[in-house]
Amino acid sequence: MGDLEGILSDYAPGAVLFTADGPLRGDDAIRQFFQAMVAEFGKPGATFSMKQQFVEGDYAYIRWTAETADNVYEVGTDTFVVRDGKIMAQSFTGKITRKV
Repeated sequence: MGDLEGILSDYAPGAVLFTADGPLRGDDAIRQFFQAMVAEFGKPGATFSMKQQFVEGDYAYIRWTAETADNVYEVGTDTFVVRDGKIMAQSFTGKITRKV
């Protein structure tokens, strides 16, 4: 999860990432989202566990859990639309509890 440029290279120009806070459109917005995720998951003790992964043609779905120094991700899900080897659209949601 620590390779920001590698993550971003998976996205098509003009990709959209749907979050609970609204859609993130384009390289700059998606970069900011993943900069925060890389920083959070880069702290010592972070764990990530893939629970399910399904791929059907150009569509993929994953369900996972994680824990970082800041948050507990009781469940996280991502759905992807991929065209020509690049992510065109993604949705992310999770049940995230902030640690005190």
